Amino acid sequence: MSGNIPLNINIKEPRWDQSTFAGRANHFFTVTDPRNILLSNAQLENARKIVHDYRQGIVSPGLTEDDLWRAKYIYDSAFHPDTGEKMILIGRMSAQVPMNMTITGCMMTFYRTTPAVLFWQWINQSFNAVVNYTNRSGDAPITVSQLGTAYVSATTGAVATALGLNALTKHVSPLIGRFVPFAAVAAANCINIPLMRQREIKFGIPVMDENGNRLGDSSKAAQQAIAQVVISRILMAAPGMAIPPFIMNTLEKKAFLKRYPWMSAPIQVGLVGFCLVFATPLCCALFPQKSSMSVTRLEPELQAKIQKNSPEVERVYFNKGL
Repeated sequence: MSGNIPLNINIKEPRWDQSTFAGRANHFFTVTDPRNILLSNAQLENARKIVHDYRQGIVSPGLTEDDLWRAKYIYDSAFHPDTGEKMILIGRMSAQVPMNMTITGCMMTFYRTTPAVLFWQWINQSFNAVVNYTNRSGDAPITVSQLGTAYVSATTGAVATALGLNALTKHVSPLIGRFVPFAAVAAANCINIPLMRQREIKFGIPVMDENGNRLGDSSKAAQQAIAQVVISRILMAAPGMAIPPFIMNTLEKKAFLKRYPWMSAPIQVGLVGFCLVFATPLCCALFPQKSSMSVTRLEPELQAKIQKNSPEVERVYFNKGL
């Protein structure tokens, strides 16, 4: 059964040119759209059906190209690209802005006391653990032991960094103290992401040729993918954790917040949210989702395998994760 649109639209790839930053930004503004977390299971399943049917050459009557792309992006927002499994709701990229604005805003508001630091860094790393697991690259399972190690290590690293820096900044400007949560988050990202994805480093992630044919698994590709994700995550957090401190430092000296101090947290959450609406998709777009590397940079044994079976292949491609 055929509808009104052609059957040769490549919905395996994003709608926009991913070789340019602008194209990747358009793609991720759609992927990280917070409205996607409000979609019902019925809407998600309908989008999956449209995508799967189209790949089989089946088009519902009246389906337009815009409808198809909308379904593709709904599908991509909720289902893992490698496993096809429905992702945990708070781990989806569409949940990044509402979840991060709440957690980050509270971390930056309640950073002065040790119990507050402990609580909000624990909340943040618990959330990060879910996100890192949900958006891992490849289709290999991760064990409970690996999850636990990553979670405990990242939480310990973040809390130790935050408490240590808080102690160092007690005798300096209050403005400097407001940047302690960002330093803790940056340190935790450097711990949490590699540990959460340690299986990829040990056993490799799938690498393909430009036509999507699997050539093998590479640890070198996993290392590149994880490094790019760490950089993106730290830069993603930077605007929301670097700009609001200057604004809040000024506002807290004004009469309004002196009279209504309880408004500090909502205002800070709102400021962080505004920054994240733009920082999240733009920083996701820094590196192509379908990352690549030269065959010559792969492990010697994999290089030999590719040169033997596919001598014409010069670059391999892989999902870097998010």
